[in-house]
Amino acid sequence: MIYSKSVEIGGKTLTLETGKMARQANGAVMVRYGDSQVLVTAVAGPDPTEEKDFFPLQVEYREKTSAAGKFPGGFIKREGKPSEKEVLSARLIDRPIRPLFPDGYKNETQIYAQVFSFDGENDSDVLGAIGASAALSISDIPFNGPIAEVRVGRVDGEYTINPTHKEIQLSDIELVVAGTEDSIMMVEGEAKEVTEAELLEALKLAHEAIRKIVILQKEFQAEAGKTKRELTPKAINEDLKKDVYELAEEKCKTIVSSVLMKEERAKANADLLETVKTTLAEKYPEMEKEIALLLHDMEKEMMRDRILKEGIRLDGRNTKQIRDITIELGILSRTHGSALFTRGETQSLSSLTVGTKDDEQIIDGLLAEHTKRFILHYNFPPFSVGEVGRIMGPGRREIGHGNLAERSLKNMIPPESEFPYTIRLTSDILESNGSSSMATVCGGSLALMDGGVPIKKAVAGIAMGLIKEGDKYAILSDILGNEDHLGDMDFKVAGTKDGITGFQMDIKIEGISFQIMEEALEQAKAGREHILGIMNNVISQSKPDISPFAPRLLTIRVATDQIGMIIGPGGKTIQGMQRQFGVEIHIDDSGQVTIASPNLENAESCRKQIHAMTAPPEVGEVYEGTITKIVDFGAFVEILPGKEGLLHISQIDKKRVNKVTDYYKEGDKVTVKLIKTENGKLSLSVKELLKESRPAKKEEEPKETESGEIDNSKPEILSLD
Repeated sequence: MIYSKSVEIGGKTLTLETGKMARQANGAVMVRYGDSQVLVTAVAGPDPTEEKDFFPLQVEYREKTSAAGKFPGGFIKREGKPSEKEVLSARLIDRPIRPLFPDGYKNETQIYAQVFSFDGENDSDVLGAIGASAALSISDIPFNGPIAEVRVGRVDGEYTINPTHKEIQLSDIELVVAGTEDSIMMVEGEAKEVTEAELLEALKLAHEAIRKIVILQKEFQAEAGKTKRELTPKAINEDLKKDVYELAEEKCKTIVSSVLMKEERAKANADLLETVKTTLAEKYPEMEKEIALLLHDMEKEMMRDRILKEGIRLDGRNTKQIRDITIELGILSRTHGSALFTRGETQSLSSLTVGTKDDEQIIDGLLAEHTKRFILHYNFPPFSVGEVGRIMGPGRREIGHGNLAERSLKNMIPPESEFPYTIRLTSDILESNGSSSMATVCGGSLALMDGGVPIKKAVAGIAMGLIKEGDKYAILSDILGNEDHLGDMDFKVAGTKDGITGFQMDIKIEGISFQIMEEALEQAKAGREHILGIMNNVISQSKPDISPFAPRLLTIRVATDQIGMIIGPGGKTIQGMQRQFGVEIHIDDSGQVTIASPNLENAESCRKQIHAMTAPPEVGEVYEGTITKIVDFGAFVEILPGKEGLLHISQIDKKRVNKVTDYYKEGDKVTVKLIKTENGKLSLSVKELLKESRPAKKEEEPKETESGEIDNSKPEILSLD
């Protein structure tokens, strides 16, 4: 049987449908919004995976170019590994639904969202999240949802739910918000220095739309939903719990209350676990996992209790303190800019590379192919947390963290008209104990300034945490790794002294109130201003010049009908200039010519040649030309590339010329003056230059007359003409 439900959201109809497609999945929903359609399926294994100590959830999102009536790029003409956009969209689905699976549910579960139709206006990522929630809700899979997800934009002060791609480009705030009927679960987005109050207003508007979609899903579930599987919680061995607490409680309190480095704390916990396991090995054989879980919960309980009661954290800070920060600039000798940003035990080494137009990244997806001139890559090697791991390509976490840092910085990057470079930042995390993505924002801002990129303002980022038990809660500034792992919220906020530029929030409990969010934003603002103060003490504005190792770029604008002349037949002209001057030349469709070279003099020489090629000949100007052809009545002279004029036989000399070949042959260089243009024809003259260069006649000395007086009269000068 086919079930369908609709509601109007943001001026368009959102429709959920099930029962027609993918009927062997535990849950399958086709989501339609405008003419964009996404099929989302939810499938779970029949039995729990007891050997795993984590919830094995897999979320996949795919955009096939056929959905937009396009062929994939490349030779194979088939989609390969997921693009960065697909990975980021999968994360937007994963993050809000993961906390809503019940504790103890360990069955392998897979969410698969595929875009089957794309209308060119409505992004399908939020539809994937709605479909995932709806598919889980109507399935037999245990799920404490539903949730919904929307995008918010703001154009000219007006907020819009699910803006089109064109509206997003015009927006000064763009965020994706997910939540339940009662609270917010996830936030991700960017802005052009908006205030905390403006961000909250956008979140409240988003939640109104979320509530409508959640209610729709509940009605949908009531009609089409299956009976949920019974989940039998694993029984706690109370005797084991009692023995573990008797052995470890006091030692665990000592570890929690001691100010230890990350490695020291990890070793102390490992030693305690080994002691407890050894002591209880005979009484409780093969119970190592249960003992480790009990000790983990004990540490979590004690850490949270200490923060709520005493306001003291694992490293001895109060809830608002920021860890010590050190900054070094120019630490890499041959990069175009670099910065080492260290905050506590988190360290980012950021390096800057600037390049030409040809270095821009080409983005080929459902939208029309376009390029990207600011790129940030984030790397998280296993040694940064003292582990051994397999070195592979970037994972989802690395792509997500890099994207957040890139969005936080991109609105401070100067426009191409002011700084015509392609810009790449690379953040290598060398140590990690809390919020390496925000260290990347700080290090990236510093590296841009060190490299002479004229960014508008410095940008800093901070990660906020939350400990909440009932009505009691504590908001934490600059969280540690353990506070993230054992806490209830990870809220990252980046911005300048004047406003927010990037944000990301994940909740591990079933949502938080707007009051907590407002307090967290204000506390984050104070922390951000503290970090910006330290950064500005090191470097407060970009260096005046780029690195000597960076290419020098010069630009010149030409008429669009002159582009072909610069390129030449088969690229012969432009390639010849690139070889002659040792430069790279890029010409865009608007006539903007960019010349790149490590040698500024070579770039300037090339610019002058292109100017000479494209500048219109001016009457009265003198040109160095080459004779291309001789005829009875004169010679044709190329005075500019592709521009010839006639040197008439009467304009070769002041005296009569009988034969042109008495003066010139083809290939000779000649200096001429442009004396007339008529109907596009150029008239040249050498005779005019000879007149102008005639030496002045030397004045005669005054002579004495017969009477002895000085004769000051000047001799009469006769015209040579």
